[in-house]
Amino acid sequence: MNDMTSSVVEGSPKALGHADIMRIQQLLPHRYPFLLIDKIVDIDGDRSGVGIKNVTFNEPQFQGHFPSQPVMPGVMIIEAMAQTAGAMCVYGRGSDRPPPKVVYFMTIDECKFRKPVGPGDVMKLHMTKLKQRRNMWWFKGEAKVDGELVAEAVISAMLVESEP
Repeated sequence: MNDMTSSVVEGSPKALGHADIMRIQQLLPHRYPFLLIDKIVDIDGDRSGVGIKNVTFNEPQFQGHFPSQPVMPGVMIIEAMAQTAGAMCVYGRGSDRPPPKVVYFMTIDECKFRKPVGPGDVMKLHMTKLKQRRNMWWFKGEAKVDGELVAEAVISAMLVESEP
């Protein structure tokens, strides 16, 4: 079984998929230092999934945000949500279709930051599809650390099949 397939045992529910960092790099064009997710677990097509971001002190944003008390910038938390959602959209298409040329982050709505995120935290990005229209998806995202809500937003992503 590979990352794009799930097995179904007769009489049991469908197994949820996952994507490690190598698979994420096939799904998204992002690379260091702007690839902000390490893996995605519990993927149910494009319907839901959980991105994982291991926050480490050696990330470049902590040199200036803030050196004496490092805090993950909120915009990077939201970007990690968007990357999780975008990868799920591509993943949900299946392996029989080539990846899109690009995945665009389109909107941020209802965004709230609840608690700071810093080095040593494992941020889980719970993404749930709200709707889809053609090549656009809307997701509700909740970022959690140790089960506690740190940020939330409704975001949208668009898959582009050819160069604009």
